[in-house]
Amino acid sequence: MKKILFFTALAMLSLGARAQGITQLPNPNKNAEMSLFSALQQRRSVREYMLKEIDNNTLSQVLWAACGVNRPESGKITAPSARNVQDILLYVVKADGAYLYNPAMNTLTQVSKKDLRKSVASRQEDVATAPVMLVLVSDQSKFGKSGDMDKTFGAMDAGYVSQNIYLACTALGLGTVARATMDEQVLKKELNLNDSQILELNHPIGWDKTPAKTEKLPFHLEVVGNAPQTQSPATEQPAQQQTKP
Repeated sequence: MKKILFFTALAMLSLGARAQGITQLPNPNKNAEMSLFSALQQRRSVREYMLKEIDNNTLSQVLWAACGVNRPESGKITAPSARNVQDILLYVVKADGAYLYNPAMNTLTQVSKKDLRKSVASRQEDVATAPVMLVLVSDQSKFGKSGDMDKTFGAMDAGYVSQNIYLACTALGLGTVARATMDEQVLKKELNLNDSQILELNHPIGWDKTPAKTEKLPFHLEVVGNAPQTQSPATEQPAQQQTKP
């Protein structure tokens, strides 16, 4: 009987979340076969995507890498943030609407039922075919009344999140590109942004249509004690030449 009541309560909570337009994402898988240095080696801007949807498991990985909580005990996130105000709001734009990512709860809250991908793409219509577009917004109100540096801090924080998105997409076989072009007037209205929330960047995301060839790194890593050292083939010492008698 207790089990029946428990599962009934879970079902009611799930239905309640859906009614409010809240989607609980799967727990993000924090492992990837590609190493950090391989991701850096292969990172590039991609503007052509396969006609294939991105499942919620993969989306959860990308969002967590972008600005998810990596230290639950303190609520701190994967991306640096000026004064740790965590001003970057991450919106997920898909065919069925636009959603606001909640890093603490790992949820998506629907803020619009419109397909806003063309508004994000603006003049560059080709990227509007991406199944997912991420929009980075700096909430300047989180800085308080600290002065003229707030806009600079917001742009910097957006850059940190943007690089995390790039590397996560590369590691997962996805393609993306950081863009500043978008129809700001439409997006401000449809995302319900106020005057203190600034549109910074956007990232169309899709499965890479023309994946880069895997290349070997141009150096090898040698570990001496606890200190890793790199050595370029060009700087290796030549073998000692034998002198003729």
